[in-house]
Amino acid sequence: MVLYLWASFSSSLSFIQAEEPTAKIIGYAALILPIVGTYILIREILFGTRTQRMARILESEGLLPEDDLPRSPSGRIEKAAADADFEQYRAEAEANPDSWRSLHRLALAYDAAGDRKRARSVMKDAIGYFLSSPDVARKA
Repeated sequence: MVLYLWASFSSSLSFIQAEEPTAKIIGYAALILPIVGTYILIREILFGTRTQRMARILESEGLLPEDDLPRSPSGRIEKAAADADFEQYRAEAEANPDSWRSLHRLALAYDAAGDRKRARSVMKDAIGYFLSSPDVARKA
C-alpha cells in the first residue's frame, strides 16, 4: 500500500509539473487518490491498534471471551454455538450500553456469528466509549 501511495503521489507530481494545462488537471485529480488512500490506511491502522489495546486490557482483567466454540473440520465456528453464545453478550451489552467492555465482547460475538459488518460497527462504538472513558484518558 505504501509503495502504491508513493508511486501514485510521484506520478501526480510529474503531471502537475508538466507544461500542458490538461496534464496539470490530471495531476491534481490523481493527487486525490494517494490522499484518500493515506487517510484510509491511517484509519485502519488506528482501528486495529485501538482494538488490540482494548483486547489486551480485557485479557489482563480476565474478561476476554475464550475462543472455545466448536468448529467444523474446515475451521469455521458452528453457527448454532455462535448464536447461543451471542445471546449472552447481546444481553450484557443491552444492560451496559455505555460500556466499551460489553460492546467489545458483543463485537467479538458478532464476528464469531459471521456478521462482520455489525461486528465492525459495534467495535467502532466500543472504541468511541473506550477513548472517552476516564481511566483511558488518565493512561494516555
